[in-house]
Amino acid sequence: MTNGLTISLNPENADSGTEVERATFGLFAMTANEHLLTAGEDMNNGRLRHGPYVPGCHIAEWLVWNWWRLRWEVRRPSDEDVSTHWNFAHQMSSIGEGYVWPNVTIFSDDVLSCLSSEPSSDPEMVLFRYLGTSGRQWVRAETLENAIDDFVNDMLMRLGNKEIGNSNLHRLWNDLCEERDNPELTCYRRLEAQLGYEPDEADESELKSWLDGSKKLGEKALGEVAADVKPGDKTSPLIHEQDFVEIAERAGFNANPNDAITLDNVTDISQPEKSVQAWHLGQRYAQSIRTQENLHDQPVCNQVLTSFAGALKDTISGKPDQSMRNISFAFDRSDSHSYVFLRPSRETGRRFDLARLIGDRVFCTQMYDFKEPLLPATRAYSYRQKLQRAFAAELLSPFTCVDDMMEGDYDSEEKQNEVADHFNVSPWTIRTQLLNNGRIDSEDAPDITDRLL
Repeated sequence: MTNGLTISLNPENADSGTEVERATFGLFAMTANEHLLTAGEDMNNGRLRHGPYVPGCHIAEWLVWNWWRLRWEVRRPSDEDVSTHWNFAHQMSSIGEGYVWPNVTIFSDDVLSCLSSEPSSDPEMVLFRYLGTSGRQWVRAETLENAIDDFVNDMLMRLGNKEIGNSNLHRLWNDLCEERDNPELTCYRRLEAQLGYEPDEADESELKSWLDGSKKLGEKALGEVAADVKPGDKTSPLIHEQDFVEIAERAGFNANPNDAITLDNVTDISQPEKSVQAWHLGQRYAQSIRTQENLHDQPVCNQVLTSFAGALKDTISGKPDQSMRNISFAFDRSDSHSYVFLRPSRETGRRFDLARLIGDRVFCTQMYDFKEPLLPATRAYSYRQKLQRAFAAELLSPFTCVDDMMEGDYDSEEKQNEVADHFNVSPWTIRTQLLNNGRIDSEDAPDITDRLL
């Protein structure tokens, strides 16, 4: 899927600007998977160029300052204020300093990084009009890391050639390198970014409390929960280990992890090679489960679904509890005892979230080869959460069957509802299947597009 990412600057002379700006001035370009993200038109002469003429130092400073959030902050359901906060760290157009910066958005889902190119919103008001024809390009997260490192080091070398050794970029880069080289600082900064905070913006005691909780909940699980917390939102408080214990014991349903389903043969399913879209991998795992259990084209009844989770049959039909608004979870108290907490009140939602937790246990134990007490299903758009959602959709409503039942009438809401009723899932699940498999466009399903980022 990925061919790489290049961030480059071809040196040009500058007649104005600071010493640092002149030393790093040039034609800037970004290329992902052989798609030019920065292509545009010079409005003075109508010529097309690979990118704008700008000082690379400002881009490098922006990349370094936002490095943790670019690498670890995933998309989350948010209101307008939080989105604005998110945009400053992920949209290059926010760099400032009086230049028309690339209309490129960068974010990661933990495994893959997306670079989204958009056309200039008001081309008549700018000197350089971005074409934005490359759309979204996905690369490995490590590829983004390496491209940023190469670009920053190139800018530092150019400064060195001009005997400039104490710039703001030097200071930012030295701090970042120290943080990345220190395991304790890395954990702190990563969690800070997952929560949506800039460096040193979050409450230090709160973060340390969360990090202490990761010893009991699991570091990876903690990151998944953090990705669904709105930064600065007092109505969405951080959830700690004792909160999960209290809710699990009061409102959870008993389960036995030893009874949960496992895949007998995973050799035909790729490991997370960090180039496969989450929905595609989740779908393949669900297909293997259905084949192994001889489900064929049948809908999955509640009794079978709860048995896959190692849970009691009343888990789906039990009384819902709204203590935790955004998260369903399984919480393993021992090797043979777990609690399952399902947030949704409707049966279709509870079935879907339970299927997500079934898939998550399979992924963690058989794909990622790790085991943590907490298995969370959140609203966030991390690779793991997207993988869960794709697994649940395919397990409950296999696409080949959905495709046949739609009879080519993919845009029909009535037909989607009919298929959803057949499989006892929500219409949203059917639309997800149709969108993932290219039967409808994202414009036809705006309510689910973000979930597939």
